[in-house]
Amino acid sequence: MTQSEFFAELSLPELTLRVGALERKLRAKEKTIRVLIQRIENSSTEGHSAFWVLEQNIALEKMVAKRTAEINAQKEQLGQALAQLRGTQAKLIQAQKLEAIGQLAAGIAHEVNTPTQYVSDNTSFAQRGVAGLITALQAAMAVVQAAKEGPVDAQLIAAADAAVTKAKVPYLVKQLPRALEQSREGLGRIASIVQAMKEFSHPSGSEKKPVNLREAIETTIAVARNEWKYVAEVELDMDASLPLVPALRNEFNQVILNLLVNAAHAIGEVTAGGSQGKGKISIVGRMQGEQVEIRVSDTGAGIPEGVRARVFEPFFTTKEVGKGTGQGLAIAYSVIVDKHQGSIAFETEVNRGTTFVICLPVVDSAAALQTEVFP
Repeated sequence: MTQSEFFAELSLPELTLRVGALERKLRAKEKTIRVLIQRIENSSTEGHSAFWVLEQNIALEKMVAKRTAEINAQKEQLGQALAQLRGTQAKLIQAQKLEAIGQLAAGIAHEVNTPTQYVSDNTSFAQRGVAGLITALQAAMAVVQAAKEGPVDAQLIAAADAAVTKAKVPYLVKQLPRALEQSREGLGRIASIVQAMKEFSHPSGSEKKPVNLREAIETTIAVARNEWKYVAEVELDMDASLPLVPALRNEFNQVILNLLVNAAHAIGEVTAGGSQGKGKISIVGRMQGEQVEIRVSDTGAGIPEGVRARVFEPFFTTKEVGKGTGQGLAIAYSVIVDKHQGSIAFETEVNRGTTFVICLPVVDSAAALQTEVFP
């Protein structure tokens, strides 16, 4: 079995663990070389002859050379494995993103269908109304033309009056602008949904880029609207002064989607799917030192104390069979902690709700370390 085939058989959480293990192993190898070199530089002549010190330095240099050769060979192998692993992991994450979109497809279709329906209805109304207005206008133009030529026949005036009455001109004058405005809003709504889908599903690549977190979160809220609109109101409060954050945009979107859907499900459980009133989901973003803190809160049932330690475990879920795979929070942990060197934790109270707290550094520490180790 090739490495590619081996990696392809692993689940996303398993791949993520292997990526982290390989990266830690590479850092350990680099540290070994630095320690050996430091030992040479710190060799002391106190109490020893120059010949003894020379012998020790030569021995250490040989050891460093040998270990360096071994480590470079291992680094090359690890680097190849890590590259393959990251490629497989990226494909799996994208596949899961598309799977999530597939699961949301019915709701998205409904979101598009609603404005499409009233655009269609308003267009039909406008078509009928304009036909009546044209008839009334033609009758009025006939009266005007007759008036230019001489006295206007009473029957012509009566016909024009009847056409205006039949067309309900005063009503159309009031309602047609409203119908057109609603249609414009509906088309704008459709365009925003399509744009949100495009942004949400588009791969962000393997390198972090400066991301406007508010725009990313707004996109995800729009995509998942059908998941939460029946059970909750969503409030977004992001500090306008937040800087762009180095991030993998689509993977960050996946984290927010997982938290948003989980929050909606938690609220749905305590409100009987919204039949007992709506709950609230709030997403708040603020600067905390050198990090951006994002708090995703819900008014659901909270997390039972007995399972809190397992929340981020792969495949662990408290949802009923068929409603959860148990990978959402495991993926969130991997993306935030392993890929963004951030943190994710939660605060919860039974029967009051849960808040997930994400912290993302505004400086890419992994990139800074890479530059320092491999200038």
